[in-house]
Amino acid sequence: MTARQRLLALRCRPLDAASAINADDLLTQLRELPGWTVEGGAIARSYAFANYFEAIAFVNALAYMVHREDHHPDLVVGYNRCTVRFSTHSADGITLNDLICAAKSDAIFEQHYCPE
Repeated sequence: MTARQRLLALRCRPLDAASAINADDLLTQLRELPGWTVEGGAIARSYAFANYFEAIAFVNALAYMVHREDHHPDLVVGYNRCTVRFSTHSADGITLNDLICAAKSDAIFEQHYCPE
């Protein structure tokens, strides 16, 4: 099982301040999540779409997933783009929950918006 598959199989759970991932471990983990970068205490990625309808459909699918995980991102939505930022406020940093949701966000995007 790859690290990405492991993230997809996990569920988010309540975390505290001691749960933040250190910088070295975070960079290692992000190698499994291409396109995600560290920006101001969060991990972020922008997704591109053909039009506004696809961008909003992605946001709705993302909203369903993060609601089930009880781990909500900051979103910036434009005509054909959505930027997603995950961080864990209770840990004042980036945690496993952020990586889980990043992997699941990528899976939604790949399943619906990437031609095979």
